[in-house]
Amino acid sequence: MNLELGPELIAFRDEVRDFLEDYRDTHGFFHHEGDHHIATLKLHRALGERNWLALAWPTDAGGEGRHPLYEFVLWDEMARYRAARPPLGSGIVAKTIIAAGTQEQKERFLPRLRTAEIAFSLGYSEPEAGSDLAALRTRAVRDGDRYILNGQKRWTSGGHRADYLWVLCRTGEPEARGRALTILIVDMTSPGITVSPIPAVGGERFNEVFFDDVEVPLANRIGEENGGWRLISESLATERHVQFSPARVQQDFAELVSWLKERGLTDDPVVRHRLVDTAVVVAEVEAHALALLEAVQDGRDAAVEAAANKLAGSEAAQAVARVAGDLGAPESVMVGSEIEFLWRQSISETIGGGTSEIMRGVIASQGLGLPIR
Repeated sequence: MNLELGPELIAFRDEVRDFLEDYRDTHGFFHHEGDHHIATLKLHRALGERNWLALAWPTDAGGEGRHPLYEFVLWDEMARYRAARPPLGSGIVAKTIIAAGTQEQKERFLPRLRTAEIAFSLGYSEPEAGSDLAALRTRAVRDGDRYILNGQKRWTSGGHRADYLWVLCRTGEPEARGRALTILIVDMTSPGITVSPIPAVGGERFNEVFFDDVEVPLANRIGEENGGWRLISESLATERHVQFSPARVQQDFAELVSWLKERGLTDDPVVRHRLVDTAVVVAEVEAHALALLEAVQDGRDAAVEAAANKLAGSEAAQAVARVAGDLGAPESVMVGSEIEFLWRQSISETIGGGTSEIMRGVIASQGLGLPIR
């Protein structure tokens, strides 16, 4: 395993750090509403001006044509600075359009995605189809040069601010499961769309999105009808190296140690024992991230490494927060304190992007060859 970035990537990391000095107050990694959203949008557009939202896009699509490792370095530092998470539009959406979109779709969406002029949200999960997306029920029926969309999506992050929704919907029979799913780009200003808020324990807002005979132009279908399952699988694979950054939990741990030192607790042998155990967990996250990056660099299928990386990172986020909660009473149970927020926020990490149970299933079935029932 290569433990060094190499001189070119180190130089780029230093460039990113210099850039982020002007955005230390963004706080868009954890906070997504109000002034924080405005600051995050400003940051994303500044990245767009540098073409850093399109680092790994092909040059003929307007990108920089760099190796995906540059994206990892960029968003790892973003996590370390608590600045922002990668926008879905320039990642999953854009890369799928590049791979499977029509020339008209590329010309219509890509220039605005690489400059953060427009925002996308993912319409995947449903009330009865969260981790099992192949069971989703939202249906699109072809009617000439359009689709008529009916159904419901849930846990739609950023859906109340998005210009477009990247919707995975059913265009075939339910028993066909993943073989009967299609991706549509839905304009959020279309008649028949209702967005309702779902407040989350970490303070962020999720949404339910309802579709009532929403008309979607055929020109907004990505790829072939009933070909959506392959596209979302491939798109998640292209983004796996930026979604779960080791720097996030490294920064969590550094802040925990600093917090305990300020309170004079780090000389306590029990506290030191807990910190040593937690430091090992955090180091494991970096090891998994490096294994994933090596697979990406080699061009190998990295589904198992990605699942292990996601599982390790989200579980470590909770482990750090648990130590803070255990050792920080009574402040750790006071609503609004830094430690209390850290715990609340970490809960969603083991759910978003695939639950820990699903990640363990991927590791067991694809990595160990065990039967999953």
